Amino acid sequence: MKKEILIFGTGEIADLADYYMTNDSDFKIVAFTADKEFIEADSYKGRPVVPFEEVVNKYPPEKYGMHVALSYSKLNLIRQQKYEQAKKLGYELVSYVCSKSVVWPDLSIGDNCLILENQTIQPTVKIGNNVMIWSGNHLGHGCNIKDHTYLSSHICISGHTIIGERCFIGVNSTFKDFINIGERVFVAMGADVTQDVPDDAVVLGSKTSIFKIEDNLAQKIRKNYFSL
Repeated sequence: MKKEILIFGTGEIADLADYYMTNDSDFKIVAFTADKEFIEADSYKGRPVVPFEEVVNKYPPEKYGMHVALSYSKLNLIRQQKYEQAKKLGYELVSYVCSKSVVWPDLSIGDNCLILENQTIQPTVKIGNNVMIWSGNHLGHGCNIKDHTYLSSHICISGHTIIGERCFIGVNSTFKDFINIGERVFVAMGADVTQDVPDDAVVLGSKTSIFKIEDNLAQKIRKNYFSL
């Protein structure tokens, strides 16, 4: 019997989560939920939309699970906040790993993760809570992806690299082995990261150009992308 769950969200990520989980999981999506002020209709994709403020009364956490399906808005802060709110209500926050990926039995993965197809995830990898990983990435042996981080597509993370909390990792970026990436780091598309990166930095280009939080360019990029 499939576990019945709700999806938090009614946007692009929720649409994708619904498709993947409906076609490739043991979850049955029975409803969607969102903050009342953002609900535009009482149904979405043929299922009811319930205000998050009322969700525990109609779909109690003792009977239903939930998946928070939101994007990297404000450097993953909104997704983190809703994840924490749902956990506080007592919901089990389910994770999804696409069956069309290569993983090993010792993969350690937290709750509320959404991991799409064509990943190569090598042995002893650790993935934290509320991590979103788009399609087609390589996660080298022993690497650690921490909570609330977003990985886009075609990223190569070499072995034993640590990616901190609430990072955004852009398409086609590459990471040297045995380096540490701080928290809330923005790594741009196509960046080659060959050294440790401090918290709140921005990484650009093929020569690991690192701009710390106090740098004007870093502030401009973060504001444009994440309204921080």
